[in-house]
Amino acid sequence: MPTPIRHNWQPEEVKALFDLPFMELMHKAHAVHQEHFNGNEVQLSTLLSIKTGTCPENCGYCSQSGHHKTELERQALLPVQEVIEKAKLAKEAGATRFCMGAGWRSPPKKDFPAVIEMVKAVRELGLETCMTLGMLDDEQTKALEEAGLDYYNHNIDTSPEYYDKVVTTRTFQDRLDTLERVREAGINVCTGGILGMGEQPEDRFSFLCQLSNLPKHPESVPINRLVPIPGTPMADVGPIDDFDFVRTIACARIMMPQAVVRLSAGRQQMNASLQAWCFYAGANSIFYGDELLTTSNPMVEQDRALMKRLGMRASEATPPRVRLCEVEADVA
Repeated sequence: MPTPIRHNWQPEEVKALFDLPFMELMHKAHAVHQEHFNGNEVQLSTLLSIKTGTCPENCGYCSQSGHHKTELERQALLPVQEVIEKAKLAKEAGATRFCMGAGWRSPPKKDFPAVIEMVKAVRELGLETCMTLGMLDDEQTKALEEAGLDYYNHNIDTSPEYYDKVVTTRTFQDRLDTLERVREAGINVCTGGILGMGEQPEDRFSFLCQLSNLPKHPESVPINRLVPIPGTPMADVGPIDDFDFVRTIACARIMMPQAVVRLSAGRQQMNASLQAWCFYAGANSIFYGDELLTTSNPMVEQDRALMKRLGMRASEATPPRVRLCEVEADVA
């Protein structure tokens, strides 16, 4: 029987999944993954910071926050042509998805026309487009949809219960409101979070419930592992256990069977074996390139070598605006 699509997960059910013997959980997650995807394929995505630093938000993990004293070099919005050139290089290196991120609370009106130009230009290259620009209003969301944006990323970060330990300059509901605007506009939703910020296992269960119980599952679910950055409030947080990280990936795959689960920030600190387990558990996208916004990432050559060792290959580009979670059969 096909894996049912559910929107009524409860934290105790997630805990029961998480607490399964490791090999049993891996088997379940991999079976679901194989049902919907080719387990030997991974999408290669490239992420570019199009505007860096001086963000008014106080997210405790982020070097771009104007509230923290980090060594991050500030950078104004990049010229459109420079972004196009970066996108061309990403495509030549094998990426099929190009993500653009800006350190804003919300996009300033004066910069928004350039952002729209970037979406159109990158899309014309045949790349899947994604942007993360902070909170959006209805007018901005509509403009991005009309420009052809494929995905909008706006992470919920963590559980609603732990949220105010991470950021206090906006609410968890603010996050959900932006996601609702994006969904209503017809743009694919990309939302996930960060593991290892000092949260408890119960917060991870609640976090996954929040994602899977949205009215429609996100088409894209990035799972990040905290990269502690000197000068941020979370600089000294200890790392999440490797097996707990893989278990969370597996639960995400089981709970959101048709979503692309993206193994995102923190891969630089993961060895090849840990990444292989993440792929087996259901992760089927990585950020590809030497840098993720403001943190380091494995070199392109490293990723090519790892994929060769694992017998994996890059997935082909998907048609623009494909709805990966278009058909859902709700269960009571």
